[in-house]
Amino acid sequence: MPQTDIIIMSKKEINRYVIIRRLIRKEINGTDAAKLLSLSVRQTKRLKAKVKKRGAVGIIHGNRGKESPLQVPIEEQRNIVALVQEKYYDFGPTLAAEKLLENHGIKRDPKTIRQIMIENNLWKPKVKKQEQHRFWRQRRSNFGEMEQFDGSYHDWFEDRAPKCCLLIAIDDATGIITAGKFVQDEGVFPVFDFWLNYLKKQGKPASIYMDKFSTYKMSQKVAIENHDLKTQFQRALSELQINPIFANSPQAKGRVEKVFKTLQDRLVKELRLNGISDICLANKYLEKTFFPKFNRQFGIEPRSKENFHRSLTAKELNELESIFSRQETRTVQNDFTVSFNNQWYQLTEKQPVTICKRDKLTVEWRLDNSIKLRLRGKYLNYMLIEKDYNRPKVKVPWVIPATISQTN
Repeated sequence: MPQTDIIIMSKKEINRYVIIRRLIRKEINGTDAAKLLSLSVRQTKRLKAKVKKRGAVGIIHGNRGKESPLQVPIEEQRNIVALVQEKYYDFGPTLAAEKLLENHGIKRDPKTIRQIMIENNLWKPKVKKQEQHRFWRQRRSNFGEMEQFDGSYHDWFEDRAPKCCLLIAIDDATGIITAGKFVQDEGVFPVFDFWLNYLKKQGKPASIYMDKFSTYKMSQKVAIENHDLKTQFQRALSELQINPIFANSPQAKGRVEKVFKTLQDRLVKELRLNGISDICLANKYLEKTFFPKFNRQFGIEPRSKENFHRSLTAKELNELESIFSRQETRTVQNDFTVSFNNQWYQLTEKQPVTICKRDKLTVEWRLDNSIKLRLRGKYLNYMLIEKDYNRPKVKVPWVIPATISQTN
């Protein structure tokens, strides 16, 4: 056996060398040696020949110590580091690799960019914390079978504009963002406007999966004890025959939470790169550019091809503005006035339906801020007044008879 220089071997290489030496000494046969090495018999024979010829060096891979032909040239590495420091200083390796290719023609694997960023202190790997064990839930089979819906308050425009909320709906079967919109808050009207536009474009999904935020579900004790009490949003979904599903924890909405985590990284940086600093421009960018690209990259094929969205009926389409209005019950006063939102409304003499004192009517506060008064399915005629509590009382009839069928 030829003499070799002193070499450093790993534990795995030492173990291999010992087994091959036993094979050479015929203490074991080739089949047993292959099993011990977890190699094929042919690979074991080649390894045996190398050890016979070169000794322990034959165990060591021939590429050890050699410069990889795939290594990024120094000048290119410097260019990548300079670009990341200037433009993508807070980007993760994957997004940085995409932007280097998209904007600068530098085609490198995200793992390569990751290593360069780590070596130059431009990015630090996150240490994962041990989390509570949870069971994975299989996706729904069909597009439109279930939409995951949520809102996220975040510094979407960083320091260029105030913090706002992004509402998004994600199809559970495909993972694509079916709708998204920046709004000031996650209140009743922004949510109503979101879903009104969604239904006009997509139709009605079979169900909507959401959390127990106060806009969506009453969580007070009185509501838990009385299942007939509903939020404005629950009432609207009930009228449209859309099934609401409520998650018991943020982790239960894992898919939409994961998308928000991705958006808080990618979308914030895209808005910065495109110089977008207000909600109106951002919403146009979401619809025309960001969401189509995001869905192409992250969407998946559903297990079934059927679309579970249902078209709105002519009646539903006609009543959509009414359904997505804030509705409250008010009592007709003795002088045929109604109070709502610190305003007084005088019912006029000509009405499409007979009105009695103490009748309970429904006030609709619509998205365009108009007010409609509804009684037994008919919209009442009224005028806005300022009540004078010092005026003398006069006798009024107990009933305003129906005289016309035409409303305001």
